[in-house]
Amino acid sequence: MSHISILPIIIPLFGAVAVLFSKVLNRQTQRTLSITLIFILLAVNVMNLINTIKFGYFVYQLGNWPAPFGITLVLDNLSASMVFLTSILALGALWYSIARNIDGAGEHFHVLFQLQLFGINGAFLTGDVFNLFVFFEVLLLASYALILHGNGKERTKYGLHYVIINLVGSSLFLFGVGALYGVLGTLNIADLALEVSKLAPENNGVVAAAGLLLLLVFGLKAAMFPLYLWLPGAYSKTSAPVAALFAIMTKVGIYAIIRIHGTIFGQEAGILSYYHLPWVLGFGLLTLLLGTVGVMASTRLKEQVAYLVLTSIATLLIAVGINSEEALSGALYYMFHSTIIAGGFFIFADTLSLLREEFKDNIIKTPLFKSMILSGSLYFLYAIAIAGMPPLSGFFGKLMILSGVMEKGYAWLVFTIVLFTSLCIIVSLTKSGSQIFYDSDKSTAPLRKKISMRIFYPSFYFLALSFILVVLANPISSFTDTTATMIFNVKEYIQAVEVF
Repeated sequence: MSHISILPIIIPLFGAVAVLFSKVLNRQTQRTLSITLIFILLAVNVMNLINTIKFGYFVYQLGNWPAPFGITLVLDNLSASMVFLTSILALGALWYSIARNIDGAGEHFHVLFQLQLFGINGAFLTGDVFNLFVFFEVLLLASYALILHGNGKERTKYGLHYVIINLVGSSLFLFGVGALYGVLGTLNIADLALEVSKLAPENNGVVAAAGLLLLLVFGLKAAMFPLYLWLPGAYSKTSAPVAALFAIMTKVGIYAIIRIHGTIFGQEAGILSYYHLPWVLGFGLLTLLLGTVGVMASTRLKEQVAYLVLTSIATLLIAVGINSEEALSGALYYMFHSTIIAGGFFIFADTLSLLREEFKDNIIKTPLFKSMILSGSLYFLYAIAIAGMPPLSGFFGKLMILSGVMEKGYAWLVFTIVLFTSLCIIVSLTKSGSQIFYDSDKSTAPLRKKISMRIFYPSFYFLALSFILVVLANPISSFTDTTATMIFNVKEYIQAVEVF
């Protein structure tokens, strides 16, 4: 048992305390400490990822209490890759917040940023449902303050919507957890899987209802139809680095569906085996259709990116609902791609709004502005990537997902909706790019706003990560194939946790 398994939780937790006390010095000290912590966290997550690739599962029993009696952390390919993804996303978001001085718009930004990472990493690593609830609450409490960072009427309005709907979700989470514990007497994920496999027929209804209640909660976190309306406003109105970090927040909901439902209601669950998947697939398809409508109707670039986040979530839900190893492998690859590109696109949209002065990121004709060729080129690359067009990484993820549905009877429906919505997204992004960069008002004096090149660097960083996904597509897809196999092998997960 390696203590390095718990470091992704310990580093941001104690780091938040250290950053808080460093406030008595100056903001530059806070910034230096915060960015140093991210680099340390990134190094630790690389080591953890390498270890899981080599050796498989690492199970950390806090206090050396055996499962299911103690608190269990499980580090495997899936959780290790998610905390690694979180750290590389956090690095870009924090980099931009410092470059743009957004962290100076309010107090305790860096403290809340570290606490957010603490909650997200804990949610990915926990091995029991109750502690998943605890980490959900930690990340949500930090996000409530971060989403309002910098103030503003619109930010407060949509932030309030975000808070209220998540408080409702937290209450429903407790109901679901209570029902599971009342019937099964445990909340350890591996132990729950064991208990469900030998569940008495008279308890099937209660456990199924509790599972659907948890699916509702995770669907709310992931912004699944019909619980997605909070996302476009909240993500488009908050500051760009917060929106970029929040690109991983919805993936916590997707991860929870894969980990909780995929393990508890997996192959060994008898009559309840994968009973939730028709709901996931159906709502995923509806979310993709409605998210695409939002993309087409958007009047601001940040709003359009928020709806594009919604379509990427829908694509992941469809992949999970297909329930084949190939589709799930594609989902993991697409999750890496969509999180990185969405984070970078939010930051680019904010950079563009600086250049366009009073026109901001509105999708309208404007006079010529500075760095137009550079920003237009960046937009072109981001648009290709997020639309899932070749040769960038989104294409590979979608191709893997669609390959995984070939043997299903409903393949025609999935193909039709995914390809139709992809076409609509391409047309919408083309239209937006034309209005912003091509159809300029040359009769008016050019805009004079000029910004430092260092503000563009985080946008380059996220695009470079997407190119890395393309260059290393073969080893990464091999990794996602292995991870998908591990997810489907519920017995191996249970044996690794060593439930007595």
